[in-house]
Amino acid sequence: MQDTPEVAVLRLGHRPGRDERMTTHVGLTARALGADRVVLAGAATDRRESVAAVTERFGGPFDVTTTDDPEAFLAAWPGTVVHLTMYGLPLQDVEAEIRSRWLAEEAPDSDTGTPLLAVVGAEKVAFEVYRVADWNVAVTNQPHSEVASLAVFLDHLFEGRELGREFTDAERVVVPQAEGKRVEDA
Repeated sequence: MQDTPEVAVLRLGHRPGRDERMTTHVGLTARALGADRVVLAGAATDRRESVAAVTERFGGPFDVTTTDDPEAFLAAWPGTVVHLTMYGLPLQDVEAEIRSRWLAEEAPDSDTGTPLLAVVGAEKVAFEVYRVADWNVAVTNQPHSEVASLAVFLDHLFEGRELGREFTDAERVVVPQAEGKRVEDA
């Protein structure tokens, strides 16, 4: 979102033949709900074009990047790491602290904030991710979708402001209406 430090999403794990839509939806949710980019790791990199195509058609800014070494990517991340897992601390208990660090409110002499990386897994996530994360956060402590966790987390991080985000350089735009579907050339 504008005038805030970067928010990126790292998609860990991808089970070919099983997670194509789920991985694509992680990227689309990240884009639609305010993240600046998604990083697809390992076997998930083949979903890059699907997310990039939506960004081209419906606008950005939003970047889709890939990594063959997610552990190195995590280790090199220059800011805060939030791992979304049902085993973590309740989101409602830590969201203010996470937002404060992201926006640099806890360090009033700093006006830059710190980049935030939200990590979502597919298959079993390595224990190292839990250790490296600044926060292991649960949207709920019940089994559910990583897409749902990401959506709720981003909505809480941005406090709903992402819902009014304007996208630029779109080929197509959805025209809101009470009934039916209307998509027009930009």
